[in-house]
Amino acid sequence: MKIRTKALATATAAGISVTLGLLGGSAHAADPSRAPGGNFDLGVWELQEPVGSPGSPTTISSSRLQGDNGFQDSYFYTDTRDGAMTFWAPEKGVTTPNSNYARSELREMNRNGSAANWSLSGSHKLSATLRVVSVTKNVCVGQIHLGSGGSSTKPLIELYYHSNGDIVAGTENSPSGGQTTHTVGHVSIGKTWQYTIAVSGGHTIDLTVNGSTTHYAIPSSFNQYKQYFKAGSYNQSSSSSTTNGARVAFYGLTVSHS
Repeated sequence: MKIRTKALATATAAGISVTLGLLGGSAHAADPSRAPGGNFDLGVWELQEPVGSPGSPTTISSSRLQGDNGFQDSYFYTDTRDGAMTFWAPEKGVTTPNSNYARSELREMNRNGSAANWSLSGSHKLSATLRVVSVTKNVCVGQIHLGSGGSSTKPLIELYYHSNGDIVAGTENSPSGGQTTHTVGHVSIGKTWQYTIAVSGGHTIDLTVNGSTTHYAIPSSFNQYKQYFKAGSYNQSSSSSTTNGARVAFYGLTVSHS
């Protein structure tokens, strides 16, 4: 079930100023000479890249990501033109055992280095300002993924950007699988946009895209599971190509829990 509401244009503008806070500065505070960890708070993330051993992609710990000289490479780097934290996931790359698609993606962690694994109760929010630089088919740019509590490896919700400019939410019908898709916006390739994925009260997902909010009821079958956020470039197409893929640039990325 979904209910859509419209936010005021002034709220959208206000959201930009908040989301682009980076490490306490303004939207223009990102320094193109710094690694992503020098511009963004990566103390609550680890990185998964599309390289490594088959079925076992390389992960980069939060401690390695942080700071002006933190980790970066061709799959995860600061764009030297505008300071964007950029993720590149080619169509050919190492994948997890439960996926056929490569990713350059952040996984939420706790400050102490343990894996984030939070209850649906309370309030949890992932906010981002981004643009999709290139994409072959479509790319997942944010999600809530199931953590402990059972055997499912499904997401609760995934947010996709399609090559035609459509922004599509995929809500999981149950931990056993089956995804329902909802078109929630449209932005031309290369244009900057915003999203917030939030859970409130354990019963509802509140998804906001460019100021327009849609609410989705969480099926009770998910109540036994803990959750965590993910964000980046989780490419949704595969081939033998290492030059085709999805490149996503983030200008703001924040997580909050209460």
